[in-house]
Amino acid sequence: MNKSVAITIALILLLAGGVVGYFITKEQRGTPADVGAELPVAATPAPVAEAPGGTDVIEFSLNDIDGQTRQLSEWQGKGRLINFWATWCAPCRREIPLLKRTQDVHGEDDNIQVIGIAVDFQQDVEAYAEEAQFNYPILVGQEDAMAAAEDSGVDFLGLPFTMIVAPSGELLNTHVGEIMESHIDLILDVFRKLEDGRLDLADAREALDEL
Repeated sequence: MNKSVAITIALILLLAGGVVGYFITKEQRGTPADVGAELPVAATPAPVAEAPGGTDVIEFSLNDIDGQTRQLSEWQGKGRLINFWATWCAPCRREIPLLKRTQDVHGEDDNIQVIGIAVDFQQDVEAYAEEAQFNYPILVGQEDAMAAAEDSGVDFLGLPFTMIVAPSGELLNTHVGEIMESHIDLILDVFRKLEDGRLDLADAREALDEL
């Protein structure tokens, strides 16, 4: 089936049911759903690039909250937490203060970048951003955010969902559902060990299987 047709069908099913499940990786199955709502429109995902040696590097483009196109490669060289969320998603909203604190405390010292991807209406994200006072970039998406996840090797089934990406750009693992401080501690530890050579990519993926 054509990917754009499959994504359209997925959107129709989500809107008709009014229930959004969790993301599921191609290798694992997640946990039950969180109640959702209608989904918004966004920009264009780029294909996954290939790093030297044949390792896939995660790369896509989406509009930010100001309508400017941003590419994931802007943050190449940093460990990235790419958090898919929506204003109507309760666990998504609960995890935002932790993500802000992570960016504030560890962004510079541990060379990491939190990136939010709002699967929501632009106007709703703008209004919520005034309240939330994000200290990390917010990109806005709908079908294209879902396609970006699919192109990165992840099946989109709902929110919240976080992709953990190595400084070199490879997807290390995914976390399904609300992210907690213990998860952040593990991710930071893995990033530090990658940085100083105590772990390679394979070891980092294995360590993050505990998420």
